[in-house]
Amino acid sequence: MFSKACEYAIKATIYIAQQSHQQKRVNVKEVSRSVNAPEAFTAKILQQLCRENILDSIRGKQGGFTFDITKQKSTKIFDLVHIIDGDGIFTNCGLGLHKCSADNPCPVHDDFKIVRENLVAMTQKYSFYDLAIKTENGLAWLK
Repeated sequence: MFSKACEYAIKATIYIAQQSHQQKRVNVKEVSRSVNAPEAFTAKILQQLCRENILDSIRGKQGGFTFDITKQKSTKIFDLVHIIDGDGIFTNCGLGLHKCSADNPCPVHDDFKIVRENLVAMTQKYSFYDLAIKTENGLAWLK
């Protein structure tokens, strides 16, 4: 449902949140290895999340990426999806038609509307703090 870039962004952000709980900075290589993502692609995604003021990055030998706990609690999956993939997944037609609407519905319009509404609700429900805690407690995994 999400693009590969968005999947990697979500998993990487959860991982960085976990490490930030332990006061650790992580580099691109460690993040990419931890979420099974190509290193160069991960670097590009993390740079974008820094530009969008989601993650923080410090350059140099002791540098790396961090995710402030206050930001973790206020940043939802929805925010990352919007940054990486845009809002099309929440608004577009399930069959990819350009003129699908309530007045001009595609054959799956009403059913897909429910899917979109549930997706919006799920992505707005969880903060990255919540997701990091779930994985730290062994209730969820990133690999």
